[in-house]
This record gives sequence, structure tokens and C-alpha cells, in this order.
Amino acid sequence: MAITLDDYDKKIIKYLQEDASISNIDLSKKIGLAPSSCLLRVKNLKEQKVIKQYTAMVDERILGYDITCFAKVAMQPLNRETSSNFIAEVNKIPEVIECYTITGAQAFLLKIVAKSFQYYRDFIFDKLLSIAAVSNVETSIVVATEKKTNLMPLD
Repeated sequence: MAITLDDYDKKIIKYLQEDASISNIDLSKKIGLAPSSCLLRVKNLKEQKVIKQYTAMVDERILGYDITCFAKVAMQPLNRETSSNFIAEVNKIPEVIECYTITGAQAFLLKIVAKSFQYYRDFIFDKLLSIAAVSNVETSIVVATEKKTNLMPLD
């Protein structure tokens, strides 16, 4: 269920998406509201679950993760039990930073970070293929990141 946002709410979300560490005083100045009104609006956006969490974006390469991959995972058999098990296991693996259930020949799409090609190879054999019912993994290696954002469109 989508909610309707007014211009102030959209500005609050825009600035918080750009820098979640912005102070309420600075945020209120940027959007043209009194600090108390701004704080109430932020609180309301949190209560309505528009704002789910505040987080820091980390540069994976500085941490030594030079490889980013997208892996399509096929399951055999594919059913509720094997899917639930797969999701539970993937949630334990820190290198898997995103997991999506998808349509098509494969059941899941994973975004994975790795420190090297050898690290990724070992990851596939030791972690991913060891999960019950995983029958195939098709990997695409990211050559360059042309756009990366967490900013949601607000119009």
C-alpha cells in the first residue's frame, strides 16, 4: 500500500537518503521547516515504515572485496521447503549481500562480493553448492559499476 507524500516529506527523504547523518537542525534549514516540525515528520515517516533504517554505505574495494558477481541459482527440486532452506542458508553467508527470488529458469539472483577469483571459486564450491537442492549456478562478473545508488525516486 503506497502512501502519499507531500513536498516536505519528499525533501526529508531526499536529504536523508543522501546523508542519513545530517542533523535535524541542518535538515530543517534545508527544507524550510521549524526543527520541531521536521523532527515530527521524520518520526512519522519512521512509524509509517517509509524510512526503514539508517545505514552507512561502505566501499567494498577498500575492504578488499575486488570482485562483485551476480549469480543465478537453480534448484532441484524447486519447492517451498528447498526455497526456505536456501534462503535461510544464504542469510548466514556474509559474502551474499543481496538475494532475490526471480522468475525464469533459475529461482534466485544473488549479489556476491569476493576478494579474488580464487576466493569466489572456493565460495561457489564450499558454500553455495553445498546448500541442499542447488543444482546450478550461473555467474556474471561485474567489470565496471556504471551506477550505484540507494536513492529512491520520489515523483
